[in-house]
Amino acid sequence: MSAHVDPVTFSVIWGGLVSASAEMGATLQRTAYSSAVREGTDFSTGMFDADGNMVSQGDYSPGHLGSMAYTVGKMLAYYPAHTLRPGDAMISNDPGIGSGHLPDMYMVCPVFLDETLIGFAVNIAHQIDIGGSGAGSQVVDGILDNYQEGIRFLPTMLYRAGEPNEEIFRIIEANVRMPEVIGDMRAQYIANQAGGARMQALARTYGIPVLRQAMRDLIDRSEVQMREAIGRLKPGTYRFEDQLDDVGPGTAPVLAKVAVTIGEDGVTVDWTGSGPQREAGLNSYLSYTNAYALAAVKSVTLPLLPQNAGTMRMIRTIAPEGCFFNPRRPAPCGGRATVSHRIYEVIMGALAQAAPDKVIAANSHFFNPNIGFQDAQTGRISIVWETIIGGVGARHGADGAEALASPWNGTNMPAEMQEMKCPILVERVELIPDSAGAGKWRGGSGMRKDMRMLAPDGNFYNLGDRHLFQPYGLAGGRPGALGRTLIVSPTQGGREVHSKGNYRLAENDVVSWQTAGAGGYGDPLERDPEAVLRDVRARFVSVEGARRDYGVVLAGAPLAIDAEATAALRRSMRAA
Repeated sequence: MSAHVDPVTFSVIWGGLVSASAEMGATLQRTAYSSAVREGTDFSTGMFDADGNMVSQGDYSPGHLGSMAYTVGKMLAYYPAHTLRPGDAMISNDPGIGSGHLPDMYMVCPVFLDETLIGFAVNIAHQIDIGGSGAGSQVVDGILDNYQEGIRFLPTMLYRAGEPNEEIFRIIEANVRMPEVIGDMRAQYIANQAGGARMQALARTYGIPVLRQAMRDLIDRSEVQMREAIGRLKPGTYRFEDQLDDVGPGTAPVLAKVAVTIGEDGVTVDWTGSGPQREAGLNSYLSYTNAYALAAVKSVTLPLLPQNAGTMRMIRTIAPEGCFFNPRRPAPCGGRATVSHRIYEVIMGALAQAAPDKVIAANSHFFNPNIGFQDAQTGRISIVWETIIGGVGARHGADGAEALASPWNGTNMPAEMQEMKCPILVERVELIPDSAGAGKWRGGSGMRKDMRMLAPDGNFYNLGDRHLFQPYGLAGGRPGALGRTLIVSPTQGGREVHSKGNYRLAENDVVSWQTAGAGGYGDPLERDPEAVLRDVRARFVSVEGARRDYGVVLAGAPLAIDAEATAALRRSMRAA
């Protein structure tokens, strides 16, 4: 017989589970060692019921959380629930089971109260290195299969009854470049214990039957709300396509083609017609493709509702086996983070036809490069794990934000932390004028970051995109400017390099990453001239760019709008 849950108790339990996920994230970030987790916030957390259904999540990465919902069930196929004991912890970084590349290590811990399984505490952390051919384990160019990318764990018991499996820890230690990995995995275990303690407290307060019923109700109510939100969208099938630049130097683009069908039974995202899987570390396994499909649909339906198994039931992803967005093993995938934007944006472009006031134009894209050093005297290895994040695409009614991650929740890496840990000097961090896509609402500006090498023999593995295909605008908005990467050498001068290439860096070489700008929304000639003037004063737009892109004439000192000249210029631009 089901336990009755009154509205107040339901609200308290729901809030408690959401808070537990957030506390797990705070614990993980504060106890981790690597810059990827501590400063880059490349991790996620979630709480699950005893059947392996996601109930709540922390406010972290869609790529992690969307795949996490399916990871627990797959890991329980290896370790059935009845075999688990308090203090156990299962790990896996298999791309097909988890979030699509080896650096992302999932940890699943059962939660018990008085020997009764009441749920699971789950987190994922991006390990700064997991072995393989290059520092950081995200190499794209020259990678033919997943075996080159690092050590791979099918579901494996890392802790048994609270005791660490030291043999597994030794295997990991022997195969990774950075000792921080061991510390980060121990931090993952501590974080899950914190989340489990919160779930146990709820079970003690309200009883296990009430907790279980509340979790079932939470999932079912979320499904109802998602169904209602989808029902408010215009039904039909909407198509859109875009391209990734390539999969490395001298390679062809990757076609990303989607058909989004909105119907009474939910939303279906179909990738049929997209390009085939490639021999490069960039393929997107279906779990990862599906995760960003969930994120895109949720963004235009219920962006503020906590994601769980109920909201996910209404969204289905289809991709032919062997295509770029559903490759067959052992397709390489280390750099798949750069694909996240394209998955999200192609779906967003399709949804713009159904809900034009709820979508955003294409984002600036970002760089996620790695540079490895080894000290010649001490043998110590250091890895520069970087994120250079540009702007967010514009939307109906608002400009895009600057230097803000979307569609994932990463952060621009602090210069001070990188300089403290690695032999580098950050010489410049700034927004790029005139890079944002023009529109009635302007896209976010691109970001530039220049970094000088203070040691020789740096192995540089670039990871970015939008060097060839501009971030699109919507509703008449213009695309953002293209990104680029430069290496400036004291002896050889500057040269532009590939967004996914591998390079050897000498001491005093400077790498300059310059992201693309984000797309604009709406006709640029409808932008308020006062807004253009503010952009010029803030150095988002130059005086020349104001005239060229917006038809706004500025003159004088201080700058002011020449209203008569602006009206005449805009008339001539519209006529043209």
